[in-house]
Amino acid sequence: MTRRITWTLLVLTSVLLVLAVVPLAVSMTARERVAFRDSQRAATRVIAAAAEEHLSDHKPTTVMRQELDAAARAGDCAAVYDGSARLVAGTPCTAAQGQEAAELAEKVLAGHEPEPPENEGRLLTAEPAGEVRAPSGAVVLARSAAPLDARIAAIWGWSAAIASAGLAASVLLSLRLARWVSRPLSRLDVSAQRLGEGALDERAEVGGGPTEVRRLAATFNTMAARMEALVHGHRAVLADVSHQLRTPLAALRLRLDVLAAGAEGDTAAELASAQEEIARLSRLVDGLLAVARAEQATPRPVAVRVDEVVAERVAAWSPVAEERGVRLTASHGPALSAALGSGHLEQILDNLIANAVDAVPEGGNVTLDHRAIAGLARVRVRDDGPGMNAETKTVAFRRFGNPEARGTGLGLAIVHRLVASNGGMARLEDTPGGGLTVVLDLPLRPEV
Repeated sequence: MTRRITWTLLVLTSVLLVLAVVPLAVSMTARERVAFRDSQRAATRVIAAAAEEHLSDHKPTTVMRQELDAAARAGDCAAVYDGSARLVAGTPCTAAQGQEAAELAEKVLAGHEPEPPENEGRLLTAEPAGEVRAPSGAVVLARSAAPLDARIAAIWGWSAAIASAGLAASVLLSLRLARWVSRPLSRLDVSAQRLGEGALDERAEVGGGPTEVRRLAATFNTMAARMEALVHGHRAVLADVSHQLRTPLAALRLRLDVLAAGAEGDTAAELASAQEEIARLSRLVDGLLAVARAEQATPRPVAVRVDEVVAERVAAWSPVAEERGVRLTASHGPALSAALGSGHLEQILDNLIANAVDAVPEGGNVTLDHRAIAGLARVRVRDDGPGMNAETKTVAFRRFGNPEARGTGLGLAIVHRLVASNGGMARLEDTPGGGLTVVLDLPLRPEV
């Protein structure tokens, strides 16, 4: 944002400076040229007036010579021509004017008003001596254009300096303005990221920046405070429910165990069934609490080695799989790190492996593999069990979505909540040849 604001202001300032400075410099340059030529013509007319007294009135050349000497001291070259375009008098540098001065005098004597030419850095002007229609002579004056060029260069130099100073001031002001606007937004963005990563006590700085940004920061803090209170409230409820449900279930199980120890016959069978139901209810309560915790999870992502976790969970579950006659393996894959909450990948894989081992018949296979694809770490858990029909797949990630599940029916719901809370995606596919494949796309974290 800082760069965009700065460049926008610089472009606008540059356009305004060009539109303001360039026309002003052009106008001043034109004015200097007009003033220079007017001054040159005025000097030429003074010499022409003195020359007319000599050429028309046959007065001595004293006044004319004085004016020519004054022109020479000023650095000008002046020449006086009579009515026949013959050179009468001039300054010492008259010869430098060349044939062009004589031709200019002839045009003036013929009653024309020629455009003053420039000859080797000198501007030439010509004025008639006497009446314009019947002049008694003509005066040609050449003046160096160096002073005019120097003044024009100074005009453009000062214009460029002013434009550069304005542009530099614009750079400083635009940078300060951009930082004034963008810094509080950047801090707010960092606070939002930290809040999204699970830092519920994160708050944004309200001071600094425009009024709208300060109001946005205050609103963010209000939202964060309410979210923190809500999450802590849910966690307190989960803790209370966990304690209140597990305690009576544990007491009931102990009493049934005591009764079953001395029971015989039908009574023992009924008590065994009751114990199984109590165990099933305990697993159901644990599953519901696990789903609730997953829904309330606000993980702080850390670097998790996917290949290492896959190998560890396969090794941990291999004895269980062997006991049930299931072959559990992991395909070799690259070393990958995913950005996940601590312990979440282990919990996800435990649920998936447990479901797969329960689903496949004796002699079946469960295979895990992983790879990097499109900036994601993709983990697949494949089995060759009975699989799922299309209707069941659409509701499998919901609580008790699969009515035919052997367990609580909450494993895939827990997996989906944990994957979603970490910014990933989970989906179900058919295994080629029969069975079910769970595909996990997890955010990839590059190795540092």
